[in-house]
Amino acid sequence: MKINAIIIDDEKMARSLLSGMISEYCPDVEVLEACNDLPSGVKAIRKLKPDLVFLDIEMPRYSGLELLDFFEENEINFSIIFTTAYNQYAIQAFKLSAIDYLLKPIESTELEKSIERFKKNNFKTDFNVLKENLKGSENQKIAISTLNSVKFIELNQIVFFKAEGAYTDIYLLDDKKITVSKGLKHFEDLLKDNNKFFRCHKSYVINTSYITEHIKSDGGYLKLNEKHLVSLSIDKTTDLYQKMNWINK
Repeated sequence: MKINAIIIDDEKMARSLLSGMISEYCPDVEVLEACNDLPSGVKAIRKLKPDLVFLDIEMPRYSGLELLDFFEENEINFSIIFTTAYNQYAIQAFKLSAIDYLLKPIESTELEKSIERFKKNNFKTDFNVLKENLKGSENQKIAISTLNSVKFIELNQIVFFKAEGAYTDIYLLDDKKITVSKGLKHFEDLLKDNNKFFRCHKSYVINTSYITEHIKSDGGYLKLNEKHLVSLSIDKTTDLYQKMNWINK
């Protein structure tokens, strides 16, 4: 499978390094053109119709996030891998949005992994959720892959995650439940920098905003949203009380 690609980055050195790495480590990817700003990148995409665009975010005049504003929806027949020097907080927004990225300075192994993900998924990029998540608002969304689609759910609509073997059940505020084929550890790692979510038990990650009661009998439980009971491990109790600034009597 030959993959035609375009690089859009305002730094000449960054363009040269990435082009060289692609040539060395990804022989089935051909760089058709390397552009130094967004307008020239848009022209190259229209002319050359690449399969894949390596896109820097922070550039003069235009942000890389504005790329799709130049195209009608039926014109977007390419996928995007972001190249970024963003900090960890912003990287979390990429992860939540399930959008592929390469963190500068780019490592060859990560480049190869991104190309493999492209081959496997042939993903198309929707910036809207990423833009919202990068704002760091209360309405951040998480991308949830189901059998037939990718659902984007506001984090404040999630009450808790429950482990079900290799799967995870996601319980929502409207009493709906979504089952996904990822383990609970995936979501624990994904949300580790979000101070609202807490691993209270081997089987549960909860949204602490919905804790309404700590029931100390029978080993310890938390009541969430006045309706769900989830287990609280003894060794997690102190951590939870400290996190919530509660007084444990």
